[in-house]
Amino acid sequence: MLYPRQRYRGEPWTPQAAAFHNNLEEFAEQVGIIVGLQSNGKLSQEQAYARIRGLWDKLKVSHEHLLQSPDSPAS
Repeated sequence: MLYPRQRYRGEPWTPQAAAFHNNLEEFAEQVGIIVGLQSNGKLSQEQAYARIRGLWDKLKVSHEHLLQSPDSPAS
């Protein structure tokens, strides 16, 4: 991470919720970097989209593993 992480302030605090919070912050940071690269001509829009989509898929898996109980419906 290039920037300091924020403390988790969500309710209720659980280790899983804190881990997902960190994953969400990492996702936001990476998206910002990708957008900057695309804006400066280092990545095409298609490349930027593909990278962000890959990050989104990882975040979604993280959410499913960390926050959804086995009996709750998937989103």
